[in-house]
Amino acid sequence: MISVSNVSMRFGAKILFEDVTTTFAPGRRFGLTGPNGAGKSTFMKLLSGETEPQKGTVSRPEKVGVLSQNQNAYDHMRAVDAVIMGNRRLWDALVEREVLYAKADLTDEDGIRLGELEGIVGEEDGYSAEADAAILLDGLGFTEELHGRMMNELQGGQKVRVLLAQALFGQPQALLLDEPTNHLDLDSLHWLESFLSNYKGTLIVISHDRHFLNTICTHIADIDYETIITYTGGYDDMVLARTSIRARVEADIAQRQKKIAQLQDFVSRFSAGTRASQVQSRKKEIEKLQTSDLLKSNIQRPYIRFLLKQPSGRIPLEIKDLSRGYAAAAGELFKGFSGMFERGDKIAVLGKNGAGKTTLLKALLANGTGPYVKEPDLAQGTGSVIWGHEVKIGYFAQAHRETIEGGMTTFEWLHQFEPQAGRGEIRGLLGQMLFSGEEGLKPTEALSGGEAARLIFCRLILEKPNFLVMDEPTNHLDLESINALNWAIRKFEGTVIMVTHDEDLIAEVATRIWQFDKNGRIVDFKGGYEEFQSTAGAGATR
Repeated sequence: MISVSNVSMRFGAKILFEDVTTTFAPGRRFGLTGPNGAGKSTFMKLLSGETEPQKGTVSRPEKVGVLSQNQNAYDHMRAVDAVIMGNRRLWDALVEREVLYAKADLTDEDGIRLGELEGIVGEEDGYSAEADAAILLDGLGFTEELHGRMMNELQGGQKVRVLLAQALFGQPQALLLDEPTNHLDLDSLHWLESFLSNYKGTLIVISHDRHFLNTICTHIADIDYETIITYTGGYDDMVLARTSIRARVEADIAQRQKKIAQLQDFVSRFSAGTRASQVQSRKKEIEKLQTSDLLKSNIQRPYIRFLLKQPSGRIPLEIKDLSRGYAAAAGELFKGFSGMFERGDKIAVLGKNGAGKTTLLKALLANGTGPYVKEPDLAQGTGSVIWGHEVKIGYFAQAHRETIEGGMTTFEWLHQFEPQAGRGEIRGLLGQMLFSGEEGLKPTEALSGGEAARLIFCRLILEKPNFLVMDEPTNHLDLESINALNWAIRKFEGTVIMVTHDEDLIAEVATRIWQFDKNGRIVDFKGGYEEFQSTAGAGATR
């Protein structure tokens, strides 16, 4: 069990949470929620012991698995060894044992110590450690040939998977996972959901994936109103309960304020008359009814609405016999794909990491009228991409932060795409995407990942394209922003192709699925995600 007693944290005048007392019991799986900046990662660091609270205490079990946020901390190690380090007691025993066995002559003390170390290794299941680590890595989609690679040879997404396996290794009594679904494809995500659903310890997880939280969580701990409120059930259950509670509290305050107004009217009318005793009685009643204002919620909801300047033709895009692969690769990522968009299609592209989803989007944009992407490391490939009549493309790149130039303010960056727009229009657009007041003058190089994403949405709203190409648009967004994006894409009257691992977004938006199979083919399924899953081909995603 993890328990928190009277914990407070603030940064300057901003209070994250004040005098929080709560417990996280074994066998329960908690989602830690709240908008960006609410203090989720700070609270997780308090729970892990990485940061000390400014006030109060935190108690935790001896063995806690923590998803490390430092991808480069284990660059000098093999991937499988980095996983085993998740059980620090076992790892230290293995290292010391290896040093002793390497000695030419062992003393009696060395022999005694080796016996103690072998006992620790046995207690911690160390004789099967590599096999256990391999099972975790395999489940997370980390192929066997990479197990012995040095961490500094791996890509960022691969490192994240190793660090996630490290957190899960060694049967920890508690798990603290900050954004564990980042860089996972749907296969690995489903494996993780199954693993965590069967976990018997205390789980606390931060995630911006609503489907993931609804699937695994038994409780939600929501950071809001400068405290942490725990709700039973998944994320959707919490939203309903929070809305209901807030409505009841506000209704109660409204009734009190109405009563206070009536009493104050009586006092003002008769304070100079003969009803002095009644006036004093009313004043005392007012004091009893006076209530402090509700603490302000830290939830902020952006307003996203993609409108069209003009519609495209009926066939906005046609693909003929398209094949692509990286020049350094041994083969093609996909081959011989042909497909045709109809205006209003909303296509979700699915497949394992590395299958070629992003490459497909870049291949579309690097050909024909696509103005955005020119990839020097993409092989020429074969086939053709034919953009239709009056198509205007809006692009959200996976590495979206890199598409925003530095050296200017958010206002200046946005205004360059529509110089005729008035200052009030630009400021209003920034405001609806939560860049209010001075935030509209924030330097672009200082933007967080979530802020950069919202600024690109501002551009798409301003330019009014009729064809959206979106590569992992939910990365770095909080749940409120993801819900707003979900609604905006559903209401969008144009055409969409998107790569995303957010299952709720796929299920609620997609009218068509393009699935990469293991042979480098793209299967075009004309139907929604639920129907796709129910077909025989859905087994490829699980």
